[in-house]
Amino acid sequence: MKQTNNNTSHFSRLRRTRMNATLRSMVRETELSKNDFIYPLFVVPGTKFKKPVSSMPGVFQMSVDEIVRECVDVKSLGIPAVILFGIPEHKDEVGSGAYDENGIVQRAVKAIKKEVPELCIITDVCLCEYTSHGHCGIVRCDEIVNDDSIELLAKEALTHAQAGADMVAPSDMFDGRVKAIRQILDANGFQNLPIMSYAAKYASGFYGPFREAAESTPQFGDRRSHQMDPANSNEALREVQADIEEGADIVMVKPALPYLDIIRRVKDRFQMPTAAYNVSGEYSMVKAAAQLGWIDEQRVMLEMLTGIKRAGADMILTYFAKDAAKLL
Repeated sequence: MKQTNNNTSHFSRLRRTRMNATLRSMVRETELSKNDFIYPLFVVPGTKFKKPVSSMPGVFQMSVDEIVRECVDVKSLGIPAVILFGIPEHKDEVGSGAYDENGIVQRAVKAIKKEVPELCIITDVCLCEYTSHGHCGIVRCDEIVNDDSIELLAKEALTHAQAGADMVAPSDMFDGRVKAIRQILDANGFQNLPIMSYAAKYASGFYGPFREAAESTPQFGDRRSHQMDPANSNEALREVQADIEEGADIVMVKPALPYLDIIRRVKDRFQMPTAAYNVSGEYSMVKAAAQLGWIDEQRVMLEMLTGIKRAGADMILTYFAKDAAKLL
């Protein structure tokens, strides 16, 4: 005869609140929202131009008129913000197209603000898309120099602000660039314009598809002299602290998935608005596996984005923004 344990009623059974969808929803700790997303866009010269990025299914290089149409769609889906990356018609060694008042990003900002004024427009501030050598700053004797480069980044940020950007996002990882940008913005009446700093940006192998989309592959060398070593964690906290002290309003960790521990450490340590970039390689791997029928794309996408938010991200830059917004 089977004996019954009289203490069974006191046992903790964690499955009790998982038994149906309603209960699971009631006890859910992390809620993913459309308001968490920032959608990256790539703007190029021309009109009526929309070219697929082969390594990033569903992502396109678009002319300004097409970008405006895309932003109307983005806003209609409830996504609050986009971040713009520009590919100029001509490149040179000093990336002059980046800080041209009539540059491609500057024109795109003005056009979007005219048609979709309520959409938050963030601009990536870097030189790599604009330089003929593909590096993030000025190169002298094979060295990517710091101080002269940040002067140009500050000029670039100012032209973005003057065009109507709601926020600027320096992605270069040079020392002192947040301070230089904050000073030039303040000196020109943009004291209230926030800076979202790529504060802990790693020298990652996950950027490959982005470099096709942004046409920013280095022509020689690499970016390990200024982007972070993937093995380092404590250094990320020092980088973030430096950017906060220089005036960053939002700090970012990039990439997201291999650095969830960094996101959590940054959030716990500084309690600052924290962004994470779900980068191109992370996106493309999911797309490729889904096309081969190996995974459920929608389920993996939402699980991945939820994991990034659970790690501590307040906002997520992701190429999945439109797909996820439609499901949410």
